[in-house]
Amino acid sequence: MVFDRASFQLSEQRYRSIQSYIDDRAVFATEALYARRFNSMPPSAMAAEAKMPAPCGNIEPTTSHHMPAPAKKTLEQMLQRAGEGFTQRLLRLIDERGMTDPEVYQHANLDRRLFSKIRSNRDYRPAKNTALALAVALRLNLDETADLLRRAGYALSPSSRADLIVEYFLREENYDIFEINEALFAFDESLLGS
Repeated sequence: MVFDRASFQLSEQRYRSIQSYIDDRAVFATEALYARRFNSMPPSAMAAEAKMPAPCGNIEPTTSHHMPAPAKKTLEQMLQRAGEGFTQRLLRLIDERGMTDPEVYQHANLDRRLFSKIRSNRDYRPAKNTALALAVALRLNLDETADLLRRAGYALSPSSRADLIVEYFLREENYDIFEINEALFAFDESLLGS
């Protein structure tokens, strides 16, 4: 039980490291958006191009070979090819890692009844924090975590501090749910698990 913020302190060094990671990701996201918006031209190249005179003479566009359009699939064909759902992938990952259900839900800080509900309903759609807690419990890397989240209809967002904090811990290969929750709490974000 936590009584107040003072009794739940994140080390100052860890806090600064996480804050730096969040700031770096924000800068990266801004630069990527800028590059997409302005056709991957850095500002210096755009300025130089703006000062250039228009080209002289007739310039003919290069011809390109058109690739045939892929055959359209019917909705029925697409639905038949639907992949594993969240529950199916979760259970397969548990088996592949040689873990037991109690190990997973305890490491995810989840209630046994909630895990039972997930296990018994192949169409179960967990909350995002529950899916993230399960990814941490299974010690998934970022790609595996992203895949599991997609199957629940979610994604790690570069604009979400909570997602960036979880991503920081996954990159550090620190799968301690209590340390992750301590960091989330320090940044006033929702905790993982129950």
